[in-house]
Amino acid sequence: MGESGGQDSALASLFGPEQPRNSKKDKKNRKINRRKADNKEKDKMDAFLSLFDPTLEDETPSDMDELNSNVIRDNTWQHERRGTLGGIRRGPSVAILPDQLPSEPQEGNIEYKLKLVNPNHERFKRLVSQMQWRLREGLGEAIYEIGVEDSGFLLGLTEEELEASMATLRRMACQLGASLTVIREKVIQGHDGQTRKAAEVLVRKVPDDQYSIELRVAVLGNSDVGKSTLLGVLTRGELDNGRGCARLNVFRHRHEVCSGKTSSISLQLMGFDSQGNVIDQTCTRSRDYDDEDICSQSIKIINFIDLAGDQKYLKTTVFGLSGYSPHYAVLVVSAFSGVAPMTEEHLSLARALDVPIVIVVTKTDIASPQQIQRTITDLTQTLTQPGYKRVPLIVQNEDDAITAGSNHLEGNVVPIFCASSVTGDGLSLLKKFLFVLPPRMSNKEREKLEQEPAEFQIDEVFHVDNSIIVGGLLTKGVITQGTTLLLGPMDNCSFVPVTIGSLHRNKVPCRVVCAGQSASLSLEGPQLYLRKGMKLMSVEARPRACFYFQARTQVLHHSTSIGRGFQATVHIGNVRQTAVVEGILGSRGLHTNDRGSVIFRFLRQPELVQNGSRLLFRQGSTKGIGKVIQVFEEEPDNVDIYNGLAR
Repeated sequence: MGESGGQDSALASLFGPEQPRNSKKDKKNRKINRRKADNKEKDKMDAFLSLFDPTLEDETPSDMDELNSNVIRDNTWQHERRGTLGGIRRGPSVAILPDQLPSEPQEGNIEYKLKLVNPNHERFKRLVSQMQWRLREGLGEAIYEIGVEDSGFLLGLTEEELEASMATLRRMACQLGASLTVIREKVIQGHDGQTRKAAEVLVRKVPDDQYSIELRVAVLGNSDVGKSTLLGVLTRGELDNGRGCARLNVFRHRHEVCSGKTSSISLQLMGFDSQGNVIDQTCTRSRDYDDEDICSQSIKIINFIDLAGDQKYLKTTVFGLSGYSPHYAVLVVSAFSGVAPMTEEHLSLARALDVPIVIVVTKTDIASPQQIQRTITDLTQTLTQPGYKRVPLIVQNEDDAITAGSNHLEGNVVPIFCASSVTGDGLSLLKKFLFVLPPRMSNKEREKLEQEPAEFQIDEVFHVDNSIIVGGLLTKGVITQGTTLLLGPMDNCSFVPVTIGSLHRNKVPCRVVCAGQSASLSLEGPQLYLRKGMKLMSVEARPRACFYFQARTQVLHHSTSIGRGFQATVHIGNVRQTAVVEGILGSRGLHTNDRGSVIFRFLRQPELVQNGSRLLFRQGSTKGIGKVIQVFEEEPDNVDIYNGLAR
């Protein structure tokens, strides 16, 4: 009776007592209760998202309040930035120049300058040093706003002042060997009726230790939405014939050509010169498509990672999204078929791995305007649902594309492009967006990673003429030719010393590879069994493999209860292996939406796992996420090798 009464009281507190529908008190109570329920759901989803924040080891209500307040502040700032940045209000509204921009950031690659008219020698040297610092902050890219005060007020310049300022800016760039590209100009009407102008300029200089600026972009989406076709059009420069001819150059296997479905991970290159022209369009005149020609002529390279969209290849997609560490992800949605369940699945994977999303709606040439609008409406509802809280931005003109790209996709904005691989509509806006899109890693983060011991994760293994070639990503440190690294872990938890032979980046030989760059390495040493998921580690790191590790997890979906003995495929970076649940601390089992600390054991061989790594596990319809909080390291059999190599 008491339990029933408690349920009745809970229901009463949610829905309120039965009163006439026209009662003001009843309307007020329903409004208050709906607000309470929404807040409860919001807190629940925010607590779920906090699982991926490495700064929140133990969540408390105060921590969550602070996190929520930061999100709200970021939303407000992003809304103002999105609505007024560059002097033109975006979207279908009439372009209106604002009176104020956000104040100039002290750090980063964005610089405000009111005017640069005939500076003296000392000031010119300071300006050059400042540009060099901004370029380092943007890893080779900087954005200059000319005609804007430090406070963000758009004052503008006369025609003569703007020409003199641009001449000074060109001198500064020439001093550093950089290139200039005017990406936008804004006309400002003064109070005295005089017309003034402000300009946004992209300054770009490839750092001395690399050939080009590189971005890794993963391509997600359901099968039959046109992912491979879109990549074929972008990277080859020729439109599709409507029957999928553009995707033939992207597929890697014969069965992919026959079925039309991607089943493996393929890498495709797209290059830009300093003026934003696509290099690969000049390479398509010859039948021999050579990536080396693109790399040698490009100052910025987009490395697309084409992932599978079919349900049975989901493990391969998760491995590509977690192991290749993309800077951004492009979610392709068909305007004809709309948002599919696999689309939401890929969106949740990108959320779990904290990868910024860009949405491209394809097949607009065969879809009706009503279907396109319905698809955009469904995407808007998905992005703005509780717990995700993203702001969709429909890119309709070049100003929208540049603003979305120059903002690094920070905050909560998700750009949405509408394109067709047959007619080419919308592709120019997508290319302009990719041209101005910068790397996510800042200069300070990169320098910090370069100072740590080297760590190279192996994603691909090739055997060429009795030599071993490995491809992957250098997550820490610096590797040069002739460096001795430790390869492992082997089945007995040991690590074997190998010597680095030649190095290649984007099929171009190089002498050094720095943190955050993908490369291919030639290994010199004993003939060993290599597999995906292994790592090349510096001797200074003294790596230790593990069978057991502990993770703080959240079960997203499970039909019954997860308990001891449950097996699932675990993804930790480029590690993919079946693991067994050995115990759940403080609980006998975990149900859907439950959170707990779980001890896992790798089923087959040891792996190199680090604290703080994000974790995803799947088994059938069961899926969960988490973060590694403790690793139980195993002592390698050849532990004396560390001291020997150190000497």
